[in-house]
Amino acid sequence: MINISKLNKEFESRVRLGIMSVLMVNDWVDFSEMKSLLEITDGNMASHSNALEKASYIEVKKEFVGKKPKTSYRVTQSGRIAFTEHLDALEKLIGR
Repeated sequence: MINISKLNKEFESRVRLGIMSVLMVNDWVDFSEMKSLLEITDGNMASHSNALEKASYIEVKKEFVGKKPKTSYRVTQSGRIAFTEHLDALEKLIGR
């Protein structure tokens, strides 16, 4: 029997999978860079990052560089644990 209960619903979206994958291997990534890497719209980036922030899986830093606003993201410790568990569950699901 295949047990999918260990898969995390927060990571079902390909955009959220992408955000988490990028943040697992980088310290801080800014909004524009993330949007470009994932080839998504501003709205997609904003809505999915908000959901991950609400779940406490990512941290969002807003600051001004000169007179321009800059938003950056990084994975939290609980996000790192949850994503690793999700990946482990996926590996078990495909039989690794």
